[in-house]
Amino acid sequence: MSVRIEAPRTTRRARPASHRPVAPPVPTGEDFAPAPSPDGRRVAFLSDRAGTPGVWVCDVDVGPPVAVPVGDEPVLAVSWSPDGKWLACVVAPGGAPRTELWVVRPDGTRRRQVAGFGRRSATLAGWLPDGAVLAVTETDERGRALLVDAGTGHRRVLAEGDLLTLLDVTPDAGVALLRRGPRNARWLELLDVATGERRRLVPDTGRGSTDQGWFGPDGTSVLARTDAYSELAALVRVDLTRPEQPPTRLAGRPDAELEHVTPSADGQRGALLWNTYGGRSELSLLDFASGVQRAVAAPGEVLGDAAFAADGGLLCLTAQGPVRPREVWLVDPSTGAPRALRSDTAPRTDDAGVAPQLVDLRARDGLPLSGWLYRPAGPGPWPTAISLHGGPEAQERPGYNPLFQALVAQGVAVFAPNVRGSSGFGRSFVAADNLAGRYGAIADVAACADFLVDAGVARPGQLGCLGRSYGGYLVLAVLVNFPGLFAAGVAECGISDFRTFFAETEPWIAAAAVSKYGDPQRDGDLLRDLSPLTHIDRLDVPVLLIHGANDTNVPAGESTQVAEALAARGVPHGHLVLDGEGHDFLARDNAEAARTATTSWLTRHLAATATVVG
Repeated sequence: MSVRIEAPRTTRRARPASHRPVAPPVPTGEDFAPAPSPDGRRVAFLSDRAGTPGVWVCDVDVGPPVAVPVGDEPVLAVSWSPDGKWLACVVAPGGAPRTELWVVRPDGTRRRQVAGFGRRSATLAGWLPDGAVLAVTETDERGRALLVDAGTGHRRVLAEGDLLTLLDVTPDAGVALLRRGPRNARWLELLDVATGERRRLVPDTGRGSTDQGWFGPDGTSVLARTDAYSELAALVRVDLTRPEQPPTRLAGRPDAELEHVTPSADGQRGALLWNTYGGRSELSLLDFASGVQRAVAAPGEVLGDAAFAADGGLLCLTAQGPVRPREVWLVDPSTGAPRALRSDTAPRTDDAGVAPQLVDLRARDGLPLSGWLYRPAGPGPWPTAISLHGGPEAQERPGYNPLFQALVAQGVAVFAPNVRGSSGFGRSFVAADNLAGRYGAIADVAACADFLVDAGVARPGQLGCLGRSYGGYLVLAVLVNFPGLFAAGVAECGISDFRTFFAETEPWIAAAAVSKYGDPQRDGDLLRDLSPLTHIDRLDVPVLLIHGANDTNVPAGESTQVAEALAARGVPHGHLVLDGEGHDFLARDNAEAARTATTSWLTRHLAATATVVG
């Protein structure tokens, strides 16, 4: 890890903050991405308890977890083969977006790479129902759908194409289900492998996006999660024998978006994760044939990573909350009763910290917005930081965020809004920042600042902003578009110039981003004006820039060119580069270094902006 943080420069007299700092909760390891064995007796999962995400296996009833030796690189996903003989692991060398697919026996033997060679990135769609054949997508300039035998390594290419992802394949590998298209505008295609004939399925409305789909149990239907037919994403069934018929709606709610569906191996039922207002999760089990849906008690405020055992007798998922890190839970589908996987041998941080409050407000143009407010102890107003999530098709939810708790412990309030472009609020809201709509998203941050001051939460002159990925872009964008509104900022892995971003990011990332940001050629003037570097002369407050050295999603040069521009003008700034990390900081020590630097930067500069009167 290389660090360069320049000393702050201020002409104002500083006074101590009016709070008494307290120690924040100590972040502990998290367990996530469970993969049950076919018989449901064991669960493989990912955990960073050893410092970097790796694979662990635990008996569901007794015994501590055991680490599976899969190498030193961070693991992003794990899946158990239907025959029980293999674990498939998606690995991120150097933390970068170019991922590799490795297979290993559950005892750690016979480990080898089977996909993601060279400059290609590999993702796993799943396994064929019997044995150990993997359905895989490899991506470089184009997408490539293929089947890989875990035992022999034999590869069979099914299809190639731009912005292509393999979602499912029939047991005989005769028909493949593909996802095509850029962000927020994806559709499904049916591919006859023998003839190469393709047929577009969902959506056929010319609007919306479909991100998830799979074949029904008899192969005569496709089930899909889509928002093409309703404002909030729902589950639909397409009858392949009657292509003239519109899809049948299987599950949808007027008050919640369907976030994800996990079908059982036999295709008879599914676990549905619902995203209710504000981002809290609800879980239900749906019988696809009868349409009967049964609610299951949620073991946490935010759920994810649902996976059935092959025999259908066990459902695994992760649960978390504002003061509880992610942990693995088990659900008996017959009763719906959840219980924790007693896999942790290390102390955990439970029920320590501040629970947030869901707050509603209005954008400057009247659009309804919301966010989560974390208040320090004692009366306000306080120094306040607005935290901006990535994506932008992501959502601020009441999950575990040790950075927020660390800031609150130092007397800094945190407001984490969902500005336009966020997911979880429907099709129109997630598309509201596309192209020139991005000006509205930038203005939403300013509206949040106005609201916090007017509500007595924030002290004028002591507002800061922070964000990572797209949130890092928004930090820079709001600082150059609304000078004087914020006293300091922290931009982590953020785009600073769309021209250099499109030229230097991974080709598949650039191609998929055109629908959100704009085409570098057709929309060149728009992208130039939306690039913070174009207006960097307006930025005159202390900014900390943080980036992973190996980031090829938003290349590290995006932060470097901002640091150089600020240095040329003598603007106080810091530049923290984390070696061995890509776009997401996966090693716990590096994540903690970024968290500590952010907390220190904001508490110091927000306190320093308080002026002494008289």
